[in-house]
Amino acid sequence: MKTRPGICQKKRRFASREAADAAALAGGISLRTYKCALCHHYHLTSRTKGLRRPRVGDGLPDPL
Repeated sequence: MKTRPGICQKKRRFASREAADAAALAGGISLRTYKCALCHHYHLTSRTKGLRRPRVGDGLPDPL
């Protein structure tokens, strides 16, 4: 996924994929994690094409 600079600046940044996955699961809606090519941090998106689902069972709460 290619993020434009203006969008990257507006999004919350996570230092690790695990932190972003935890926030995605806590959000209550379907969000996915991706690594930004601009800032090299992780962001969340509601787009699902080509992105992996957050892992369950890695110490993160069950999304159900």
